[in-house]
Amino acid sequence: MTDLAIIGGTGLNKLEGINIIRRRVMRTPYGEPSGPLTYGEINGNEIVFLPRHGTGHTIPPHKINYCANIWALKEIGVKEVISIAAVGGINNKLAPAQLAVPDQIIDYTWGRENTFYEGGAGKVIHIDFTHPYDNALRTRIINAAQKAGIAIFEGGTYGATQGPRLETAAEIDRMEKDGCDLVGMTGMPEASLARELDLAYACCAVVANHAAGRGDKEEISMKEIELYLNKAMQQVRELLIVVLSNPSST
Repeated sequence: MTDLAIIGGTGLNKLEGINIIRRRVMRTPYGEPSGPLTYGEINGNEIVFLPRHGTGHTIPPHKINYCANIWALKEIGVKEVISIAAVGGINNKLAPAQLAVPDQIIDYTWGRENTFYEGGAGKVIHIDFTHPYDNALRTRIINAAQKAGIAIFEGGTYGATQGPRLETAAEIDRMEKDGCDLVGMTGMPEASLARELDLAYACCAVVANHAAGRGDKEEISMKEIELYLNKAMQQVRELLIVVLSNPSST
């Protein structure tokens, strides 16, 4: 049984150092997931990896089939999901290449299929979303970072925007006033869908750039984002190896 799944975003299209066992193409009532589920193993612990944007990074944030992705993971017996997500740093403590484990989220997205409970012939379910991330899984990530000697920002609010464009400086100013520490495009409805299906879900955010109007640059450089992501993803891989080597006791 595969208990832990990793949904990888920009910069993490594969997991180096993990033995690939097999790949599985899934069909769901909500359509096809972003890509085949890749089963792997590390230290005898089996995990599954799903590329959020597709195998060749061809799916933009607002077109991702979040319902199919989360349903497919639940269907194969996954109990925990770690999301790896590239973000922009709003809080001045979140510099490029920094890792963070947010504990709150604000949803600025619109028009996305965001629930499994649409009413009609089925039931309407109202989930408790007071704390959007699973605290036990967050703690495992933080402890793994400490064990691996990786600096990580504990906490913070993730602002989920629509994309695929980056934000204006004024939008970031508003988000900062709202209490956001970082900004990304894929945090919702992924987190709430996981909660609807009773999956433990946590995010390991990778700061790829200063958000618009922050830092000392007038504009955001895609080339610099790629450089910072490449630098940070090595730490992410080291972090995940520790997490996978210390599976949940539940």
